[in-house]
This record gives sequence, C-alpha cells and structure tokens, in this order.
Amino acid sequence: MSETKNRPVITISRQYGAGGRTVARGLSEFLNIPWYDRDFVKKTAEKSGYTEDEVKRAGEEISHAGSVMNNLLNNIASYISSYDAINEAEKKVILDLSKNPCIIVGRCSNIILRRAEIPSFDIFLTGDEEFRLARTKELAEFGQADPKKYLDERDRMRETYYRHYTGHEFGDYRDYDVIINTAKVTPEECIEHLGAILSKFYA
Repeated sequence: MSETKNRPVITISRQYGAGGRTVARGLSEFLNIPWYDRDFVKKTAEKSGYTEDEVKRAGEEISHAGSVMNNLLNNIASYISSYDAINEAEKKVILDLSKNPCIIVGRCSNIILRRAEIPSFDIFLTGDEEFRLARTKELAEFGQADPKKYLDERDRMRETYYRHYTGHEFGDYRDYDVIINTAKVTPEECIEHLGAILSKFYA
C-alpha cells in the first residue's frame, strides 16, 4: 500500500450543475477516503469565528461589484472583509485536511495546495448549458428566480471568486490534471474512470 504522505489530495472544481458533489461522493466510496464540501461550513465557522450562516452566505461566490469593493476597502490597512476572513479560514481548513488523504470540493483548493507545495490531483467538471440547466431544475435551489438566470449568476459569481482569490481564470485547463464534460460521461462512468486513474495512488 502506498504511504499516506505520497497520496495526493484530490480536488474537484466544477461549474454549477456539473455534478461535483455526486462525483465526489462516489469517488469517496470508490477510494474509501473522506470528501468535504458542505462539511466545510462548520469547520470554517470554527476557524473564522463567523456563524455558519455567514460562512454559507460568503460561500465561494462573490459578485464583480463585491470583488471591486473588496479590493478598494482592502487598501485601508485596518480593514479586513468578511470574505477575506472566511477565505483565510478556509485555507487553514484545507491545509489541515490535506494532512490525510481526502477529496475537497471547490474553495480554490487546487491553487491553495499548489502554493503550499502539497501534492494534489486536480479535477474540473464542466457540462453543456442544456445539461446543467436540467440539473439546476432538479436541484431546485433557485427559489423564485428564473432557473437559467440563476445558473448564469452562480457561474459568474464562482468565476469572479476564483479569479479574485487566485488570480487565475476559472476552468483554465492549465490548473487541472483532468477535465470532464459530465454531459457526455455519466456520473458512474466518471467515477469509474477517475477511480482507475487514481487507484495507483490509493491501491
């Protein structure tokens, strides 16, 4: 069996509706390692001192206007935004979790681990808009909003957040080891193929 320290942390970045949680959950069962997504909220709240509701609202999404305002206010030496404080707490959680084999969904974890020189295997899940819109409707998280507008807004905010905190473009192939279009590969096939690739590390 490979030594734990030689096993890369698996990160999954994804567009909204591309099935990130489904793939993470299945891959977790396949490799018998934990996965973290919504669990992040409690852990980040503990690290940051913010409430779980505040961490949920900050999430990993920020509007363009919010990003601009955040940059402007950060020029004031004494100012630290809630977004920044929560992001710093998330970094600490990611680095703490990376001490053991696991799967981390989102939170710019691929770049955070790379900058900390911690080995990772980075996955990006994308999907055709029609497919992701259908998934958006299934997830039913859009409340009274139009599903298409909700999907577009979630994508824009996630892209802005990633750019704001990494300086990279969300979905740039150079930031990932594998990119999968989940509109063309079923979750089961996705998990099977990724499991086959990663089994050499987790055998």
